[in-house]
Order: sequence, then structure tokens, then C-alpha cells
Amino acid sequence: MPSFLQDVLSRTRPTTKAGKIHNITWQWLGDGVVSITPATYDKSVVISAGIHGNETAPIEMLEQIYQDIFAGELTVNSRLLLILGNPEAIRQNKRFIGFDMNRLFYQSYQPNKTSLTSQEALRAKLLEQWVGQFFATVDKRLPRYHYDLHTAIRSSLLPTFALFPYPATAADDFLLSSLAAAELDALVYHNTKGGTFTQFSCSAHQAFSATLELGKAKPFGQNDLRQFASIDRVLRAIISGQALPARQTAAIRVFDVSDSIIKQSDEFVLYVEPTAPNFTAFEAGTPLATDGGQTYIMHDGTAYILFPNPNVAKGLRAGLVLKERMAV
Repeated sequence: MPSFLQDVLSRTRPTTKAGKIHNITWQWLGDGVVSITPATYDKSVVISAGIHGNETAPIEMLEQIYQDIFAGELTVNSRLLLILGNPEAIRQNKRFIGFDMNRLFYQSYQPNKTSLTSQEALRAKLLEQWVGQFFATVDKRLPRYHYDLHTAIRSSLLPTFALFPYPATAADDFLLSSLAAAELDALVYHNTKGGTFTQFSCSAHQAFSATLELGKAKPFGQNDLRQFASIDRVLRAIISGQALPARQTAAIRVFDVSDSIIKQSDEFVLYVEPTAPNFTAFEAGTPLATDGGQTYIMHDGTAYILFPNPNVAKGLRAGLVLKERMAV
């Protein structure tokens, strides 16, 4: 069997690309992509990490899950596709090489023509093909799920959260229950389609999908995976078909994206402090950005900023503006 992460880091192609072990059949599809099929299953699950190559904690967590499966220490009762998304960026410990891969899926949204021929765009197309093949060879009546694991560039007042692609039906009761059981702090619902991996799996293959932000990005070897124990327990419960653990913390907070701040020109200025964490609150009347003589101002109530980044390419979002749903 391939060694997964080490094969990616060493650019090794396994000599054996398929086999059977324990109760599973496995197949190596490509660099950092392995499908695992048990004798019986009731759901198909894609778990991806490393779409951004320097977000190492989810990569290490997925590697440990992989090792435990093949050691027979984690029973598999769900059909799995395990993905390390951006091998070259992982090898170089960079977020990306040329373009942000998580803007290059699902061609409804592309930042510019140059990105379409980039290394990341070509890899994104391969991942789309493998995910498509994975879902095409399963009973369509069985539910499909995609958990795309990330860590954030900046700190966050709500450290762990999930983002759902558009529309809201991207999440079903099981997905919501699993994220609550993972002790996530918040859920964020997008208001438009984008170019993310989970948007592709949701829109193209009707998978219930979520992008998970699980803390702050650190280099390999510097992660304390105990901080990710809750999501690790939930993923293992999903894989093994066991009951989800009960949530132990306060109710999860829920936000809707009300607007996106798009960088249109080189004159763009974002009025958010470089050190401001995700979910920083702004009151009505607060100017958030200017671009080409136009000022973006908050007009009603309290809003929150997510992923503020003035250094994105033109045409990309420099931040998401969120509104919190009232607790019921």
C-alpha cells in the first residue's frame, strides 16, 4: 500500500496501486489520493486536506487516520476518498505555488485567464475528475459528504468554524450534527456560489459539503493535534459508522454572509487592522474599504469580518461580511 503523506513528500509513486486488507479494498488514484471501499457501507465520504499546502495540522490528522485504517485500528464502514490536495505546495510548505487553489474549482468562478493554466488549476481539474469518478460508481440513493479541512492564516475570535457552499441545502441534518459534535464554534452560510472545492462537490455531485477552519496554520511538526481531538473523533465516528459524540460546549453560533468585499483595482484599501482576528465586529456606519473612489460602509446593525486580506489578486474577495442569526 502507498504511505500517503511520505509518498507525497518524497514524490514516490507506489509500485502496488490497489489491494485488499482487513475488510477494505483500496486504490491509489494519483499523488495524494486514495479510495477505500469496505464490503458494505451506507454513505460515501470525501475527506480532503492540504488544498493550501502550509495548513499542516489537517494533513497530519488525515495521515494518522490513514495509518490507523491500514493498521486495522480504525474500522471502515463508509466508502472513503482521502485527498491531500496540493502536493507541490505541501512539499514546499507554501499556501500555494501560483494561485490559490481554493478559488479554482467549479468553473462558474475564475479570477483571471492566467490562473486557468496554472499548476493549481490543473491539479484542481484532476481532483474534480477523481471526485466525479468516486461519486459516479456508487448508488445515488446513498448520501454523499465532503469535509474539506483547513487552518486559517490569521487568528480568530471563534477559532473553529465551518463554511457551507451555496445554497443552504449543501448541509443536511447529519452534516450539521457532525459539525456540532466536533465542538465547532460557528457555522457560516455563503450567499453566492464560489470556486471552492466544496462548492464543486456540492453543485456538481450533490454532496453535503463543508469547509472546516480548525485553528491557525503552523509548519509540520509544530502542531498540537490534541487541539483537533474533537473533529478527529467525529471523522473517525463517520468512517467507522459509530454514533456521533455528544456536544459538550455552548450552542454553535450561526452566521450568514451578507456581502463580499471584492478588490477591483490597485487603489483598493481595506480599513481592517492587519492583526484583526476573524469575526471582529463592526458597528453601523463603519467604513471597511475604499476602491476607485467608492467606499464600502456598514449601514445596518453589527456585522463581522471574515478572511480580511487586502493582498488578494484583483477580482477576488478581500473579506466576507457576516450577520449573525438570532438564537432560537
